Amino acid sequence: MEVFRTREELSRWTTERRLRDRVLVPTMGALHRGHTSLFDRASDLAGETGEVLASIFVNPTQFGPNEDFDAYPRQLEQDLTQCERHGVTAVFAPGPGEMYLPDASISITETKLSNHLCGASRPGHFDGVCLVVAKLFLLTQPSAAVFGEKDFQQLAIIRRLVRDLNFPIKIIGAETVRESDGLAMSSRNTYLSPEDRKQAPVIQQTLAETAEAITSGSMKTPADALATMRSGIERARGAKIDYLAAVDASTLEALSEFGSSPIRLLAAVYFGKTRLIDNVGVPLSPSES
Repeated sequence: MEVFRTREELSRWTTERRLRDRVLVPTMGALHRGHTSLFDRASDLAGETGEVLASIFVNPTQFGPNEDFDAYPRQLEQDLTQCERHGVTAVFAPGPGEMYLPDASISITETKLSNHLCGASRPGHFDGVCLVVAKLFLLTQPSAAVFGEKDFQQLAIIRRLVRDLNFPIKIIGAETVRESDGLAMSSRNTYLSPEDRKQAPVIQQTLAETAEAITSGSMKTPADALATMRSGIERARGAKIDYLAAVDASTLEALSEFGSSPIRLLAAVYFGKTRLIDNVGVPLSPSES
């Protein structure tokens, strides 16, 4: 496995291998099973003749002034070991100076999908995501890229980025990987106190129960779904809800009624200072499938 720290090193490598299919997995490091499942999916997509390129970069432009950029875990050597174990061909691990020049003056702004949900709580976050992902796409020249469904709004925005800027890249969404009690795997789970860690699985449990009720027809309206989600999560000690939503899975627009549109239930909840996000899809009922 090769490791590149500069744009020049990466450019030489991609130029030499320009005829190979390449699947990119962008990460910010602190890798866990959720990330390595993305590498496994990318390996399947690349096949025997393609290659998997991972990026490890804690992107400063997607952190707000009061967020955890400085505290975000950095463990490059352990991450490289994980990459090698899961069939990654090469890793691009630049420093901030490699990705952003001191006098950089170009940005990317997303104006529709990022106005609510996590975007409302983290102004500018998704503009930073779009900027760094666009730069990674240009630097690595992949034919496909894999992103986790846990960050469902991010996945939708990246799909819109590819569509609107005409990147010739296929975006693959990979299913959320969970702990045995249902908690979505996240680097931020390590910030939870023991008591908060016990309570945190209530997010997935409540979303899943609500999705099942919608599918069965016993829950008739989005308003009912939101009320059920709120009461379920608020039963957990220490839970502070940031947002709850029932949206069209394609457009992220809030639903006023349940119809033929695919439904996604989303939540962001604080336990202490740790903000956790999760989401579940709502399977179609037999009459709708």
